[in-house]
Amino acid sequence: MAGRAIPGDPADTGGEDKARATRELRGLRRQIGRLQERLYADGRHSLLVVLQGMDASGKDGTVRHVFRGVNPQGVEVHCFKEPTAEEAAHDFLWRVHRAVPPRGRIGIWNRSHYEDVLVPRVHGLVPEAVWRARYAAINDFERLLSASGVHLLKFCLHISPEEQRRRFERRLQDPRHHWKFSPSDLREREFWDAYQAAYADLLEACGTAEAPWTVVPADHRWYRNLVVARAVASALDALDLRYPPLPASGPGPEAPLPARKRAGPRADPARRGAKAGRSGPRGGAKSGDDA
Repeated sequence: MAGRAIPGDPADTGGEDKARATRELRGLRRQIGRLQERLYADGRHSLLVVLQGMDASGKDGTVRHVFRGVNPQGVEVHCFKEPTAEEAAHDFLWRVHRAVPPRGRIGIWNRSHYEDVLVPRVHGLVPEAVWRARYAAINDFERLLSASGVHLLKFCLHISPEEQRRRFERRLQDPRHHWKFSPSDLREREFWDAYQAAYADLLEACGTAEAPWTVVPADHRWYRNLVVARAVASALDALDLRYPPLPASGPGPEAPLPARKRAGPRADPARRGAKAGRSGPRGGAKSGDDA
């Protein structure tokens, strides 16, 4: 296993220009927003976006920058870290299965079920036979989702150890980012090579036709955002989303709307005054009530 790592150059930008990429990202966000509305109206599909990566690889930033233009009512974001006592009392897929987006919605998982073939392996929390068997369980789970109309996009945000160090240092130097830093980040950094080998294995074992992986170079935030936004927009566009037609029992698109009913004869002012003391749905105190 020694020497195995996430494939590709984390500093790669694909020959893209940053200024052009920034302009393209703005357009992609608008496109994703329009497609999200059609996804919701169509009601036949859902989209699940899985974000995995080392600490400081930009999972939070990807959510913020790529999905800025969507309607919050149609998006659900879940973050899966160390299991709670309740989650640990169930099988490892229980907590994520409950968070699968329903039809018409976009689900975003900031970390995911893949944590259960990473952390337990690196830290020896379970025997190898246990975490290795989870690959097959994950593939079966993702095939089930795909067959149920859930379209999966899985992104591995690939960052270099040098860039991770720079981001950690910025978090320590900027008081506005102190909340992002945890001493455990430095402890986990000591296991860099072990995590790289674990990622390499899961990318190979769990990259299927129904749910392939995309390794995203993440040293440059602008390029990371562009790659993910392009993939999301393309996946939504490929679903052939449609606005539903009017119900068969309803009026046709060119049918005139029913005429507004005319109000009855205006009440006599004296009668209106006589009624003023009565209570009704729009206010007015009854006789004897406190005003």
